[in-house]
Amino acid sequence: MTIKKGEDWGHVGPPPADTLVVDDDSGARAAVERARRGGETIPPLRLRGGDLARTLGHPAPGSATRHLPVDLGAALLDGRLFWFVSSLVAGSPLGRGRSFLAMNAAWLGPLNIAPQSHPNDGLLDTVDATLSLRQARQARRRARLGDHLPHPGIRVRRTAAVQVELPRPLAVALDGDVVGHFRRLSVRVEADALTVIV
Repeated sequence: MTIKKGEDWGHVGPPPADTLVVDDDSGARAAVERARRGGETIPPLRLRGGDLARTLGHPAPGSATRHLPVDLGAALLDGRLFWFVSSLVAGSPLGRGRSFLAMNAAWLGPLNIAPQSHPNDGLLDTVDATLSLRQARQARRRARLGDHLPHPGIRVRRTAAVQVELPRPLAVALDGDVVGHFRRLSVRVEADALTVIV
């Protein structure tokens, strides 16, 4: 169930026997892709690191294990279907020229690129930017603290689905892995598709 203001998120309990431990977002995406392409249920995931783990926060030592429902991103890229757990990045994030991002996590490496993003709100935070070299340098520097917004060259939207046609194919990275160059992006959220153990 998508998180609601003032309500507890997830529940406490021991990790299920089928919990899969993964090192980062790339490992989590690989597990999701295997399960989805095999027609299987996605196992509960325990993340050791990555942008989604950073967004969720690390539990205090000795604290109870929490099971958190988390959204999943689905992306149809020039007709090919992929999934992502934390981010889709077309182009260089907040780089010179055009870039487009769909975020399920707040963090993208050292950048707090989508500071309002929550991984269980049923929405993706999209960042569509067209920046000069000077603007890109300034935006990336400010994004380390999450204060790069508002900016006239950066459009942010919170949405369950979006379609984007780029003027030319751009490299697209899902959870840090480049999966190809694409021009037509159709992105949507799958609410509560994952269970992440923290």
